[in-house]
Amino acid sequence: MITLGENHIFMKIAVFSTCSYDKDFLELLNTGHELSYFTETLNLQNVLLTKGFDALCIFVNDKADAEILPKLAENGIKLILLRCAGFNNVNLEVAGELGIKVLHVPAYSPEAVAEHAMAMILTLNRKIHKAYNRVREGNFSLENLMGFNMLGCKVALIGTGNIGKAFYRILKGFGCQVSAFDPSPDAELQSEGLKYENLKDVLNDAEIVSLHCPLNEDTFHMINAITLKLFKKGAMLINTSRGGLIATADVIDALKSGQLGYLGLDVYEQESKLFFKDLSANIIQDDLISRLISFPNVLITAHQGFFTKEAMSQIAAVTFSNADNFCKGLPMNNELLN
Repeated sequence: MITLGENHIFMKIAVFSTCSYDKDFLELLNTGHELSYFTETLNLQNVLLTKGFDALCIFVNDKADAEILPKLAENGIKLILLRCAGFNNVNLEVAGELGIKVLHVPAYSPEAVAEHAMAMILTLNRKIHKAYNRVREGNFSLENLMGFNMLGCKVALIGTGNIGKAFYRILKGFGCQVSAFDPSPDAELQSEGLKYENLKDVLNDAEIVSLHCPLNEDTFHMINAITLKLFKKGAMLINTSRGGLIATADVIDALKSGQLGYLGLDVYEQESKLFFKDLSANIIQDDLISRLISFPNVLITAHQGFFTKEAMSQIAAVTFSNADNFCKGLPMNNELLN
């Protein structure tokens, strides 16, 4: 039940997909709400856990789809607080019909993700991960560790929102030749010299392709057998956005044929069953990611791009600001509408 404090309105909030670091930052920046933590991802099997709460606080792999949302409404949930920018895991139309408000954190630290994308590029290019393991084994040979200069490298930037914009400026600092695709070109970036083209022309002969766009019906599997043929042979693909942007089986085929020379993934289409968990003592049942891990030219991190102190602080602060605005009837600038 929402209750009125001396100078504040409080809610009971169920926090799903909680890791220790989530709890640390949420506790530190809590504006007075009653939080209950669940390590599980929200799904149809555990939706009963939401009974008795006013609001949910969820992350990228929690489901709030057309099947789950009515049950949330029955349990009294009035508000969904996303601890992220992406919202493809929430059915906004159904939420609206049920009167459940959905708020997100539209920008917490674009630089965090952009810097991680560049870290992946440099690691794959200069084979830092291989060199690290070699030296630990006493192997100081440079054989098969050759990279290429970033200066003058042709990069296709797919999506120029907050993260794409931050990444463009990093690429510019390296002296890369950057062209971009985005249905809504950014005038500020255009004034800085960024050239926008259609997707086919941007991908054509690209040496590095980096994805920085949301997942929706227009972008689902935008990197597939057809678009991969537009890449320069041996090119690099980086995805720090959403796993569903890539048709994984097609990417594996491109790696096997050599059409794709490098792959860096911080996201994966079936990541909800894997990421944010310690499965080191288990047999991984996902054959696609097992195949990807077997390639020497593939680098996978487990949705780590956002993970900086600055970003975590901002996520928690904005999440509680969203909750407070809802409680006080103030304008909700971060509300997601269908």
